[in-house]
Amino acid sequence: MTTNEERRTWTTSVRTPWNPIIHHLLKAIDHHNVLYFQTANAWHLEKAAMLRAYVDELKSWIHKEETNVATMGPKPWNQGGEE
Repeated sequence: MTTNEERRTWTTSVRTPWNPIIHHLLKAIDHHNVLYFQTANAWHLEKAAMLRAYVDELKSWIHKEETNVATMGPKPWNQGGEE
């Protein structure tokens, strides 16, 4: 069986520490969806949507940081928020 780490050939120094976090967030989204279908509790849909928005924002930030690293070379960069 191939693991997720073996399939990923696009890891970067910016992305690598975030990969397991994103993986767990996606699992949490799936779990909230399952719980919604089991209980019809709309709170689970709201939390799944909130987590999806966070993952989307995080991925956008990662892409921006990867572009910054590629254009400026390896050096410290802003790890959060706006510059």
